[in-house]
Amino acid sequence: MKLIFNILTISILFFSCKYDDRYAGDPQPSISKLTLNKSDFKQFTDTVVLTFDYSDGDGDLGFESADSLSVEVKDIRFGKPDYYHLKPLAPLTAKVAISGSIRITLKNIFLLGAGSSESTQFQVRIKDRAQHWSNALTSKSVNINK
Repeated sequence: MKLIFNILTISILFFSCKYDDRYAGDPQPSISKLTLNKSDFKQFTDTVVLTFDYSDGDGDLGFESADSLSVEVKDIRFGKPDYYHLKPLAPLTAKVAISGSIRITLKNIFLLGAGSSESTQFQVRIKDRAQHWSNALTSKSVNINK
């Protein structure tokens, strides 16, 4: 009788435990606090560094394949944005809330016109593996000089 009771108790405990795949965060990624390393750049010489904070409720930011581009950066002087790869920021099977900071380096900023200086801004957003886009942020205006 004691053996049956122990087996029954263990069975109840084993089958009553289940993995809870819910998560507390919002699956929509969000970004904040877009900053630049400086506000004046010399064309073909200086490097622009964009830094921003991110959060994602289910941790599915970034892709294994370098062909998957999930960071969008647009120089507002151009019609189309540039895209960058972001490696996974959490294990692929994990459903965990994540947050942190991302740094993007843009090399060889240049003037479009024949003038000696121009100003521009950068717009940034990120995409997760579920194809959710974050909010877009726009940087402060920067100057590009010859």
